Amino acid sequence: MVLEENVSLRPYNTFGLDVRARYFARFASADELRQLLRLPQVQAADKLILGGGSNLLFTQDYPGVVLKNEIRGLEIISEDADTQTALIRAGAGESWHGLVEYSLDQGLSGLENLSLIPGTVGASPLQNIGAYGAELRDTFDHLEAVEIATGALRVFSAGECGFGYRESVFKNTLKNQFVVTAVVLRLHRQARPNVRYGAIAETLAELGIEGEPTPQDVSQAVIHIRRSKLPDPAEIGNAGSFFKNPEVSQAKFDHLKSEYPELPGYPVPGGVKVPAGWLIERAGWKGMRRGPGAGTHGVHARQALVLVNHGGATGGEVRQLAEEIIASVRQQFGIELHPEVNIL
Repeated sequence: MVLEENVSLRPYNTFGLDVRARYFARFASADELRQLLRLPQVQAADKLILGGGSNLLFTQDYPGVVLKNEIRGLEIISEDADTQTALIRAGAGESWHGLVEYSLDQGLSGLENLSLIPGTVGASPLQNIGAYGAELRDTFDHLEAVEIATGALRVFSAGECGFGYRESVFKNTLKNQFVVTAVVLRLHRQARPNVRYGAIAETLAELGIEGEPTPQDVSQAVIHIRRSKLPDPAEIGNAGSFFKNPEVSQAKFDHLKSEYPELPGYPVPGGVKVPAGWLIERAGWKGMRRGPGAGTHGVHARQALVLVNHGGATGGEVRQLAEEIIASVRQQFGIELHPEVNIL
């Protein structure tokens, strides 16, 4: 546990942006975190808790202290024979996909649709991660977090987390007040595969999986889909889906549908969810490159929802591109897109 100065954050953000932190330290336990929080340099500075860096866009050097969460540990802490469920406790510094693999290896279902989502366990409740018809809150039991101001440990139930679509109290009323140290999920011993969303059923057929799929089958299908559509950050800088899928009223959707019959939509309480990627692609942005030569940044050629750093781009350039896309979609469709990525 060492407090370093003037550290490059390029290895710690999946956009691969070469920005620097005034101070940087790692912690592997709640006690180490408390020790860091007591340091005068840390107390006086703005603080950024860093997991996998897969949901961040740095537009400038970070003037405060970056604290990298490396708390590990995966274990089944209890079983309920009546409900055929088990509680898994995961350290916040564990990789999310590592937790999914662990749960499948233990014969537990519930996380398979969330396979291969980048980032760490600690980041998952902050924005209620979700994909292919599943969200974290579907299996969430509680989390443990350290209060930055006092160092006290607090347990948050699902209700106290205030989960919404890519939202929680930790992005709003409790923003920058707590550091998640562990997440506990309730998973099922008896498989409950969900193949209704997206291309999962079609992909299972393509993979030759027939009959009732297992959780492992669903995970395999999701991994196949994600790898076919989303770029690997190790090969090209990106933060996955850059924008949230917007929700519109039924009347608004019906109006757009009359003009764009191929417009997809998914019913949600109070309206219809529209794929942001479809809107961005229809507005002409898919595969666009910006910058000198072959381009330093742009929109991914296979998935319009993903903004990419081809190499040499700045965070400011990526943000400018995002703002232009938002304006373009607003003008053409009358829909406001909102970033899913945290912009600093």
